[in-house]
Parts: sequence; structure tokens; C-alpha cells
Amino acid sequence: MSSAVGSATTRAVTRSMATTFSVLRTTVFYLSLAVWTVFWAMLMILFIYPFRFNLRHRIFVKTWAVVSVYLCRLICGIRWRVTGAENIPDSPCVIISNHQSTWETFFLQTLLTPQTQVIKQELLKIPFFGWAFQKIRPIAINRKDARQALQQVREQGKAALAHNVWVLIFPEGTRAPPGEPGKFSRGGAGLAKAAAVDILPIAHNAGVFWPNSSWIKRPGTIQVEIGPVIKTESLSVAEVNDTTRDWITRALQTMQ
Repeated sequence: MSSAVGSATTRAVTRSMATTFSVLRTTVFYLSLAVWTVFWAMLMILFIYPFRFNLRHRIFVKTWAVVSVYLCRLICGIRWRVTGAENIPDSPCVIISNHQSTWETFFLQTLLTPQTQVIKQELLKIPFFGWAFQKIRPIAINRKDARQALQQVREQGKAALAHNVWVLIFPEGTRAPPGEPGKFSRGGAGLAKAAAVDILPIAHNAGVFWPNSSWIKRPGTIQVEIGPVIKTESLSVAEVNDTTRDWITRALQTMQ
């Protein structure tokens, strides 16, 4: 009896120490990320103007994102493994990914460049981060006006693609827990059809280690799978959307 009680007490103490350590390193990570973001945002705001858009993304955004994900790896122990990189086409197209955390918004900036992404307007109001974000011309939409947002995605997305810039879209619109993705809006599929380009689907399980329900980060290896390009020419917008979501759903099922 006393042995069982002792074992239970030991497990409880171990869990408590692990939780304390996780809280500590998550706090250190966020402080480090904040300092890095303010520093780099100030550099962007001051020195970004002479650079063309493509160089702006490569020099400023990609550098910021690379340092951010490596801070997360160094401090929180969150690593990643990418499969399917051979599926990335030579010409930019529409990237559609599931959305589980903030991590993928950092990491996907390091994977494909130059890039713009569809974001909610509120992000541009964040001090330093938002001010710098404005300099790379994201497609900032008002999610309360779905009709206007759809038109904005198509117009600005087509313009970006015409200048050989990748367009990243999270069609769920908000972060979903690990598992099957949420409902996909047709904005990404509609843009691909309007611009006559294909779709590069990407699936990941970042939410397992960077959960949306908690600010504490968990060490582990995020799986990122890049799928074969989805040809859009012979498909309707609805078929493109369903095909993309089906592939991401199947990919996620193998990551559980």
C-alpha cells in the first residue's frame, strides 16, 4: 500500500516539475520572440523601402520567420519534418494549408518565397508586428464582409500571382484543433480558378505541439506534408475545394 502511494506521489511530483519547466520555457520563448519581433520590425520599417517586393520577403520576412521557428525549436523543443518537398512546382501558385496554430504561419514563410498571405485586418493593428506586416502588402480582409473579402482575395491574389508571388490561404479561416480540418471556404479555390493556376496542398499537425487551447508549448516533431499539385483547369471551384480538403483530411489522418 505504502509503495503504491509512494509511486503515485513520485508521478505527481514529476508531472508538476514537467509542467513548471514547460511554463518556464514557454515564457522564455515568448519573451525572446517579442524582443526579436520588435527589433526586426523596426529594421523593416526603417530600411525596407529601397527593396522590391520579392527582396522584401526574402530579406525581411523569411529572415524573421526562420529565426522565430528556430527560437521555438531551441527553447521549446518543437522540431519539424517535411515530406513531399519534391512536389513544389517551379512556378508560384495558390498554397492551401490547414490551420491549427501560429507555428505554420511562421514556418510556411520559410518554405516558399516570395509569398503573400490572406490575413484578417486586425493583425495589422498589432504594434510593431502589424506595422511591419503592412510593408509586405498582405491580403488583409474584413471577415465580417464575406462578399468583399472574396473579391479582395481574387483581385489582390491574381495581381500577386501575376508577379510570380505565392499566395498562402488558410481556408478554415480560424485555427482548428488537431484532427479533421474544419469547413473550407472557397476563396482559395476561386482564386486558383480565376488566375488559372494550380493548388499546392499542405497538411501539418502543429496543433499537437502548439495547441490553440493552451499557451504552453509541447516538445516534439511537427509533421509537414506537401501534396501533389492539384490541377484546376478541368474542375469547378467546388470540385477544386473538395479535392483539396479531401487530400488534407487524408494526410492528417496518417499523422494521428
